[in-house]
Amino acid sequence: MLNNLIDWIIENGGLYLLLLVVFAETGLFVGFFLPGDSLLFAAGIKMAKLSEEFYGVHYSAIIVMVVIASVLGNLVGYWFGYKTGPILFERKDTWLFKKSHLLRAKNFYEKNGKGTIFLAKFLPIIRTFAPIVGGVVRMDKSTFILYNVLGSLAWVTSMMLGGYYLETWVNKKFGFSLAKHIEVIAVGIILVTTLPVIWKLFFGKKAVVPPENTRNP
Repeated sequence: MLNNLIDWIIENGGLYLLLLVVFAETGLFVGFFLPGDSLLFAAGIKMAKLSEEFYGVHYSAIIVMVVIASVLGNLVGYWFGYKTGPILFERKDTWLFKKSHLLRAKNFYEKNGKGTIFLAKFLPIIRTFAPIVGGVVRMDKSTFILYNVLGSLAWVTSMMLGGYYLETWVNKKFGFSLAKHIEVIAVGIILVTTLPVIWKLFFGKKAVVPPENTRNP
């Protein structure tokens, strides 16, 4: 099913739909389920086709456009979080929402925000919500933009150029195309990017969070 989805995106929407998917997955709530990593790798494999359908531009121009889509997606996510942040901080605790969790997120971003925004690009689901949370906790804008750009460059170029050069090498060396084996590659990429997160969540040591200071009336 994943293979069919990736093929359908590339074959029917081409570069336009690829840009839309990357934009949605890097900053919109509805985009968290989209196959960003495997889609970019598959797009690298089919770079020649994408280039041919888009006025024959050089593949570097396609990569630049995808990087811009990723940067813009994160900016929209940050903007949304930035606007809704004050509302959340003033909200009373419920069984679903705890202000203490929001304060922990704020402290975490103050200490690890740079690495979070950069590395989140390589982690499915997390890359969708990291910029939104960054906006909610009011992460410094210039710092966010810098690491958003750096993360987008690293993520898009590594995935797309990885697919492009691997396809070129395999085709030249063994005489067949990786396009027929995208499903296996996609599963491999998903496992590599998600297993460390799953391991950390279920088997990593949980930090002990000290209780919040209370003020006597």
